[in-house]
Amino acid sequence: MVALTPRLPRRGRGIWYGLAIELIWPLLVLFVRMRMTGREKVPKTGAVLLASNHLSNVDPILLTAYALASGRIPRYLARANLFTAPVIGAVMRSGRHIPVDRGSARAGLALDAARTALAEGECVGVYPEGTFTSDPDHWPMRGKSGVARVALATRTPVVPVAQWGPERLLPEGSARPRPWTKVQITCGDPVDLSDLYGKPMTKQVLDEATARIRAPITGPLEGLRGEPAPKRELVDRADARRVADVVPEQEPDAGRRIAE
Repeated sequence: MVALTPRLPRRGRGIWYGLAIELIWPLLVLFVRMRMTGREKVPKTGAVLLASNHLSNVDPILLTAYALASGRIPRYLARANLFTAPVIGAVMRSGRHIPVDRGSARAGLALDAARTALAEGECVGVYPEGTFTSDPDHWPMRGKSGVARVALATRTPVVPVAQWGPERLLPEGSARPRPWTKVQITCGDPVDLSDLYGKPMTKQVLDEATARIRAPITGPLEGLRGEPAPKRELVDRADARRVADVVPEQEPDAGRRIAE
């Protein structure tokens, strides 16, 4: 469980990012039944990519808590409009997070900024799917190639993180968290991409690296959920709708009982 007064890293947080952490941490302790395992696998120093499945808007808060409890201060790639929003914009700028202009010609600059952060030895939190999973049962979708590109270009360790529970703590489309929700987070060993270093970043190489990053997220997630992942791989929401049309309707509370 989350400790009330753990030794959280402080240097390099920035004023407003640090203040947000100090304000939110007690709320997580008091109102979320959070269980963290595998933290010893997160490198204590040096560049690292924390690659997690994506279930809810609350995910960055939970991954930040996991990284801090592991001794690291995470930076994130986030939508550019967050950096100009009231209050949260100050937090994003203070924490030296990385703005992403989605759908514009400037989107690629975020990858350059991520490479720079890693060259400085930072911990960067990423979501290989690029958005919430569209899978009707909340399993990971096929990842996009951005994380693989950064990992191969910088030869940075990728630590796979699996989480289960955020989809109930703050369901998609909801603005009200559900107190006392159980959230489990764990991570696996760093993904071995060394045999791909130095190779041209062809579609085949990027697909292979992306698949290697996704697999060790799905495996531990099966353990957290207590059930095997289905033999399907979703790409986007349209794909998810097609799957939902053919997947038999399940008992509404089955997933909740598994998680608890």
